Amino acid sequence: MTSPTQSRARRSGRKERHARRAAPPKVNPCPPGQFGGQYKPLSEHDLNAIFDTALRLLAELGMGETPDRLAKALLDAGATRLGDRILLPRTLVRSTLATAPRTFRLHGRDPSRSIQVGGQRVYFGTGGAAVQTLDLNTKQYRASTLQDLRDFTRLQDRLTNISWFTRCCIATDIEDTFKLDVNTAYTLLKNTTKPVATAFTLADHVAPIVNMLDVAAGGPGAFSQRPFLKAHISPVISPMRYAEDAVDVTFACLEHNIPVSCITAAQAGATAPATLAGFLAQSLAETLASLVMVHVIKPGHPMIFSNWPLVIDLRTGAFTGGGGEIAVLNAASAQLSNWLGLPSGVAASMTDAKALDAQYGAEKAMTSLAAALAGGNLIYESSGMMASLLGVSFEAFVLDDEMHAHTYRALRGVEVTPENLGFDAICEAIMGEGHFLGGAHTLSAMERDYFYPGIADRDTPKTWEDKGAPDAWSVARTKAQAILDEHHPNYLTPDHDKDIRARLPIL
Repeated sequence: MTSPTQSRARRSGRKERHARRAAPPKVNPCPPGQFGGQYKPLSEHDLNAIFDTALRLLAELGMGETPDRLAKALLDAGATRLGDRILLPRTLVRSTLATAPRTFRLHGRDPSRSIQVGGQRVYFGTGGAAVQTLDLNTKQYRASTLQDLRDFTRLQDRLTNISWFTRCCIATDIEDTFKLDVNTAYTLLKNTTKPVATAFTLADHVAPIVNMLDVAAGGPGAFSQRPFLKAHISPVISPMRYAEDAVDVTFACLEHNIPVSCITAAQAGATAPATLAGFLAQSLAETLASLVMVHVIKPGHPMIFSNWPLVIDLRTGAFTGGGGEIAVLNAASAQLSNWLGLPSGVAASMTDAKALDAQYGAEKAMTSLAAALAGGNLIYESSGMMASLLGVSFEAFVLDDEMHAHTYRALRGVEVTPENLGFDAICEAIMGEGHFLGGAHTLSAMERDYFYPGIADRDTPKTWEDKGAPDAWSVARTKAQAILDEHHPNYLTPDHDKDIRARLPIL
């Protein structure tokens, strides 16, 4: 019969074990910034063929609808005109590639949160412009609001594996585009110190927002010395033409030294060829056209080469964010960008699922792992996005953050060293206890080499049932709600906030 003292000791032991499980690891076994590049869907011949076709498209077909100011800059740099199209010769494209930055620092307002973009390092972050939010309480979709953006910003501020934050939803409760752009940037500024990104509807919106960023950075001109916000711009509209408003925004951003992600977002079978090879050739040409544009405006300016191949369901014409095609296309895009030596941006984890279900998990894991293994430097849309980018979810942010940890652990791979090979440990176990549990070799590897999930359930069926048979959705909701209840950052001083509110229409 068990004595009361023994029972208390067992309960105490269980509490200690649970506490150890819940505590963060002493050494993070899978930090962001692991190296990709292991998955290469394209051969060297494929890479050259796609690149050559892209160069031919730019040199022989060129770009349409080029705004006059950009056309002049391109022509002065060596482009030629053919009717109403601007042709970009191979020499201009190659000279751009030779001088474009290979790496650069993406600053956070907190320097410890800055990241180095380029090479083979992989970072997961956000993107998207979801107009609907999956409500944390009702589990139904509704229109996204400014309050949702605030809540998403402060939620991800506590999630380790989301390395930068782009506004993930549109505040549909703000109709005026200037107020929308201003309040979006203000929300990012106030609620996180990670690197952030936003979009500018019009070029005229850039300068006032930079003035706000200067206030937070310490004074006039301070932001441009260490820019902690980048712009998402789509200056090329598929197929093969420039977008005047976005080009104007690009000029304004470069004037204020704002790093840019120039995003090409063609859709296979609609605005680009349905064949994957043809799609990659056109999409590469269009993203190169953005790079040339940046180069002729301001040589050497940091640009994320954001070649995002997107797919539609050819039966219905609906955008689809999950599936094998999107996985291999974005992996191939990352491989192409890295092969060219450019900081790469791709999109992954854009599930078509509306609920946090099996479809959600399969599509997110498959597409994000493929992009990471291929070496995408910045993997956009990878956190929180659902419903083919129409929706965003608080619970998804939490689940995706854990998924990224597993991906980083896979990228880290196997470290083969004399110590890790464990010859002596194997001998000691065989000649001693006959197992490795509790051995020094096991204990040293326990936290260094293994990631222990906090959301995924590893209990026995009986233990899981005794706990109420919770699913991942409910566990993630509990964690998301706990962060939102507890974490209320304000990264602006009262004086800075007062100054900004005096200048701009902060809601």
